[in-house]
Amino acid sequence: MKHVLLLNGAKVFGSSGGKLNTALHQLANEILTQLGYEVEQTCIDQGYTIQEEVEKILRADVLLYQMPAWWMGEPWIVKKYIDEVFLGLYGKLFSGDGRSREDESKKYGTGGGSHGKKYLFSTTWNAPLEAFVEKNQFFEGRGVDGALFSLHKTHQFIGMQALESFACYDVVKNPKIEQYQADYAFHLKKIFSSNQ
Repeated sequence: MKHVLLLNGAKVFGSSGGKLNTALHQLANEILTQLGYEVEQTCIDQGYTIQEEVEKILRADVLLYQMPAWWMGEPWIVKKYIDEVFLGLYGKLFSGDGRSREDESKKYGTGGGSHGKKYLFSTTWNAPLEAFVEKNQFFEGRGVDGALFSLHKTHQFIGMQALESFACYDVVKNPKIEQYQADYAFHLKKIFSSNQ
């Protein structure tokens, strides 16, 4: 992995200024550049050209998303980006859903090629950690990746593999900005120092 595409899904909306996600996006850029990676960036809310994004993804070894979680998922600008840009990857990273009328052993979701591309989700949540890890709380012990299940499946559908997700919890009611940044720096160095 030498080339990383940073996707900033921050959005100014309602009470959210998008500042925390933008700061974490910038931190990732600094750390990955220091580690010797080629880094490209897209700030989704500032606009993008679909074909340019397709080319960026084709060049990238890793897609690194930085985004808030809104209503238990990605913001609409991130969903729109995926809907528009991933369609342009058809025939390049995946070729259909994998099924074949001639061979019933081919199953849905196996159309992505074995191209070695990976992705990482870094998300910010108003919910506290306990809401994700305790079985009797809202996310029923399924963790952040359980909450992001459909987003994981979207990337696996086109043949990508997950790197360990990162999350900041309780960012509205009990923000700990310096701790989030220190934890994220540690997370990035752990993953990207060992995968060069």
